[in-house]
Amino acid sequence: MSQEPILIWGAGAIGGTLGAAFLRAGENVLFVDNVKEHVDAINTKGLTITGPIFEGTFKAKACLPEEVEGQFERAYLCVKAHHTEAAARDLVEHLASDGYVVSAQNGLNEQVIARITGENRVVGCFVNFGADYLEPGVVQYSGHGAVVIGELDGRFTERAERIYDLLKQFEPKALITNNIWGFLWGKLIYGALLFGTALTNDSIADVLDNPQARPVLRKLALEVATVAAINNIKPEAFDGFDPTAFGPLATQEQTDRSFYEMVAHNRRSVKSHSGIWRDLAIRKRKTEVDAQVLPIAQVGKDSHVPTPMVQKLVEMIHEIEEGHRPLQLSNLDDLARASA
Repeated sequence: MSQEPILIWGAGAIGGTLGAAFLRAGENVLFVDNVKEHVDAINTKGLTITGPIFEGTFKAKACLPEEVEGQFERAYLCVKAHHTEAAARDLVEHLASDGYVVSAQNGLNEQVIARITGENRVVGCFVNFGADYLEPGVVQYSGHGAVVIGELDGRFTERAERIYDLLKQFEPKALITNNIWGFLWGKLIYGALLFGTALTNDSIADVLDNPQARPVLRKLALEVATVAAINNIKPEAFDGFDPTAFGPLATQEQTDRSFYEMVAHNRRSVKSHSGIWRDLAIRKRKTEVDAQVLPIAQVGKDSHVPTPMVQKLVEMIHEIEEGHRPLQLSNLDDLARASA
């Protein structure tokens, strides 16, 4: 393994889990995080990973963004989507001229990063494994999930192959693709479903398994899938989620089967609720809704595709963030009325 350090910018659920796996594989890792208590805990005690996949405490260096020194060829940006622009502007100061940034995030953040670093220095990445930041120095890796790497222009390159080889050390079933945008849009469709489940206090699996919730979630997902279809994007399937089951041509049987498979996948995970729900119910902080869901409505508007439920979802998440709406199953009824 190379001893050239890997820069992990954002050492929370995704970044902490990936970084620990890279350390296990013999890589040198530098964590960057804006939570001083987390940085201090990693430096003094190491980064502890809990959960059923692998456990351990991993010694590594960590620092705050303003403390980073030097240039790095390999960087993974793992911050929340709404922090992408600010983090990318800080990171690019430490990115070697021939270096690259892997966007291990939710949303279409590759577009944001590319505006700052140049498109040739961004590599697309799709992740769907279960993980949570529990407390300073502790991250829970709770469930396997899809991990996909791909160049933004669809080419297969040597650097993408090297990244792929490393990611297989973390997830043996990792993929390399010529359609990374298809995976990212597939996750947007699935992400809309997760935001829908986060309107309630129920687990992901329980909401997806609820016969009253399913028609609402299907209509929500259809809006996102229609925006993708109009823009000639072919969403890819992952972890039991079949995006075509929520597309304009889907049959009820296809949709029911995908719901069944998503429920089965989520019931196997220790992670019962989404990170979105944790932001709303536990951490009491803003979610990624403006960076992850709102762009769907914007692309829809540019494409003349109505997205009333997507827009209502953003509005409702804001109301919960501001303490004006409780987390409850009846929120899905309010969401359904947006499509009437």
